[in-house]
Amino acid sequence: MAQTEKRGHETTEEKLQWLAELRDEARHAGSPKSVAKHRAEGKLLARERAERLCDPGSFVELDRFVRHREPNFGMLERRPYGDAVVTGYGTVFGRRVFVFSQDFTVFGGSLSEVFAEKICKVMDMAAKYGCPLIGINDSGGARIQEGVVSLAGYAEIFWRNVQSSGVIPQISLVMGPCAGGAVYSPAMTDFVLMVEGTSYMFITGPDVVKTVTGEEVTFEELGGAVTHASKSGVAHLTAPDEESALEDARYLLSFLPQSNAHPAPFDEPTDPIDREAPELDNLVPDEPTKPYDIKRVVSAVVDDGEFLEIQPLFAENIVCGFARLGGQSVGIVGNQPKALAGVLDISSSEKAARFVRTCDAFNIPLVTFVDVPGFLPGTAQEWGGIIRHGAKLLYAYCEATVPKLTVITRKAYGGAYDVMSSKHVRADFNFAWPSAEVAVMGPDGAVNIIFRHELAAADDPDARRAELIAEYKERFANPYTAAERGYVDEVIEPRRTRPVLIDALRTAITKREPRPPRKHGNIPL
Repeated sequence: MAQTEKRGHETTEEKLQWLAELRDEARHAGSPKSVAKHRAEGKLLARERAERLCDPGSFVELDRFVRHREPNFGMLERRPYGDAVVTGYGTVFGRRVFVFSQDFTVFGGSLSEVFAEKICKVMDMAAKYGCPLIGINDSGGARIQEGVVSLAGYAEIFWRNVQSSGVIPQISLVMGPCAGGAVYSPAMTDFVLMVEGTSYMFITGPDVVKTVTGEEVTFEELGGAVTHASKSGVAHLTAPDEESALEDARYLLSFLPQSNAHPAPFDEPTDPIDREAPELDNLVPDEPTKPYDIKRVVSAVVDDGEFLEIQPLFAENIVCGFARLGGQSVGIVGNQPKALAGVLDISSSEKAARFVRTCDAFNIPLVTFVDVPGFLPGTAQEWGGIIRHGAKLLYAYCEATVPKLTVITRKAYGGAYDVMSSKHVRADFNFAWPSAEVAVMGPDGAVNIIFRHELAAADDPDARRAELIAEYKERFANPYTAAERGYVDEVIEPRRTRPVLIDALRTAITKREPRPPRKHGNIPL
């Protein structure tokens, strides 16, 4: 290791040579054994990850020569430059971003005092300059030799996560272990991306779980990418390898602004804005209980059919993601009739509420496709707090001040109609297809309640029920009653959905909506 303490009166050429040696030493801070093991697992090194995330040649490293401080128990002999994290800035598609990348080959990526200071420095710079922050996590946790100082470092990072929340986009890539208190920083960022097979997140590992509860579980089952993508909802996106995860992060960033002070990105569209989609005219089945794929609607409407779905494996009865509409970045929310008939439950309400609030925080307009029969009934949902969790989605839509466009494709029943970006929660433009049904509940249930006495006294209850259902459908199972009252701005042919939405979006894009004076609202968490 080069010894900076022995520097004397070198010539300029010697000083330059010294600098080159220090840079090389900092670049190869991990031991050859650690690096070889890391590569054998199919992982990129920390600096390689940062460089691949950014545009070629754009990554600029900061604090390259920072070293952990003395004295630390048993660590005086080894003080690698850079400690165990690479920090800096670069560009993604030409836009400035700040990055930190934890280095597992140095002390297992454990967090020390100077490690935390390096991360906090780029977090502060990202917030000050209004740029997205991307954190690449690969760490064994707090550095035990530094005791409470390392815990204080985590807390400093957490505090900055909260201060930057809703101000700059924060994206976490988990590319290795992330355990204990370390998981809370990614959890407070806007998006979490994980790599299948090599990344893990958990509060307590399998050994502790077995000791405390007696459960035997693998790392993958407890906190792997698939687990968090499908069961917990912690992971927003997963990728089969690190290169794909880094590309996904770049693509995700393309839909997000630099900060909350900037509008959502706009790219000149190549897809004609007046393009119609004739296939939508016959997409919704005549049979009201027959499912269809709402993602086919989304793909037919958005620019070039490109849709980046967020949390695709979690709460599949609702679809959330990013797309472009007439070149404008938009957030898409849609009930999915293919899963649980598109009903709203605890998980789907939380998923959509979080997505709606993220879009609103970063000035991204919302487009909502509605086909919802109501909230999922049952003791599990009621005891699990569906009232509280469903209220989160209602609160999110009510709170959002970005342009809100809504298309009712089929069912819009009961309180779920109100929740899903209805006119009454201040959606800007609400459209309906001719197949739309806006009512308190479905025809069968409504007839059984309203006419229960008449049906009980009828000579032929089944025949009378059929007649009443037909009358109810004629009166309520259509969009025109809502349109008469102005709750629906226009009933449109499905094929015209794209041009109609683009025109409405361009009208609403200059929307300015004042907020009531308050510190913050009290969302029902």
